[in-house]
Amino acid sequence: MTNNESQKVIFQPSFFQKNLKGDPIIWGVAICLAIISIITTYSAAGAHAFRKFGGNTEIPLFKQMFYIFLCFIMMWLAHKIDYRYYGKIALICLVIAVPLLLMTKFFGTNVNSASRWLRIPLVGITFQPSDLAKFSLIAYLSSILAKKQQVITELKTLEDIKDTFVPMLCWTGAICGLILWSNASNGIVLFATCMLLMIIGRVPFKYLMILCLIGMMAGGVALFNGQRAKTFMKRIERFTSNKQSDIPYQLEHSYIAIATGGLVGKGPGNSTERNFLPEAFSDFIYAIIIEEYGLLGGIVVLFLFLVLLYRGMVTVANSERAFGGLLSAGLSFALFMQAFVNMGVAVGLGPVTGLPLPLVSMGGTSLLFTGISIGIILSVSKGEVEE
Repeated sequence: MTNNESQKVIFQPSFFQKNLKGDPIIWGVAICLAIISIITTYSAAGAHAFRKFGGNTEIPLFKQMFYIFLCFIMMWLAHKIDYRYYGKIALICLVIAVPLLLMTKFFGTNVNSASRWLRIPLVGITFQPSDLAKFSLIAYLSSILAKKQQVITELKTLEDIKDTFVPMLCWTGAICGLILWSNASNGIVLFATCMLLMIIGRVPFKYLMILCLIGMMAGGVALFNGQRAKTFMKRIERFTSNKQSDIPYQLEHSYIAIATGGLVGKGPGNSTERNFLPEAFSDFIYAIIIEEYGLLGGIVVLFLFLVLLYRGMVTVANSERAFGGLLSAGLSFALFMQAFVNMGVAVGLGPVTGLPLPLVSMGGTSLLFTGISIGIILSVSKGEVEE
């Protein structure tokens, strides 16, 4: 086959139909967010590049492009696999995640007084075991809720409670508690996602209240004995305070970025607050988007995440299997809630957290697991269409 013939094959519509299956709107949203990520992180990481790489601003750009490429590779691989397979490996992944989280607690790389990363020996690459734990817990809960659907709606006997509710309670408490040790916002968002998933899975209200009560007690113990207890309380106090002097440094410059962005922004690469905002390329990238692209740019990003949530719920509605619907719902909720918290913090709707904006913020393992999550949602939509 000549080069011209191979190019014709690649650019034929049938080529994309065979290789990019599932909801095309979700594919489109993911591509749009990836483009926004590359453009914005190149600008937002300028000051970071000068501090860390001696002014070579191309290094963060190429690094982000490489991780975006890996993200889409993982997304493509995940969407090619039958989504039912994820239910089979969920418990194994949970068993692996627990010791990894414990290792992170005691032997992890410490950044900003928190151990959230493990360094892979020889390779030198760091990753967050909490990303694996989040995915595993959502997949496990979806699996057990789907398998025990008839039992869960009633839970009359002690044996039913022991076989269904207790394992969900234990795994949810263990994973969320271990994550809360070093990352309060991440653990709280995951626990809220699990609660929503159980509501959709028709767990009786009284058992949800028991889970919520135990979760709050266990979470409080884990939080106040964790690495970031003082930081968490200080951020809550500052958020609830009415004093101008209590506005955190990050939020002050985030407000300046948003206020000076106006309706259409200063233009690509013209941000000034990127030089003052800590983690402008990660935790506060939404403020940089509004500064450079204005209120309209911020609305576009919010709209893309709303579309992603909506299409995830469409997949839930169209799913004929309980596991596929619950898995898609859990992952869609997790992505949207993380995005909502990140954007909410930037505009002052919540206390400062360390949650990145999915598929937009500069990152490593967070991008890869975001790609896997979107790929699984695509796999669910693909599976139902094929059947």
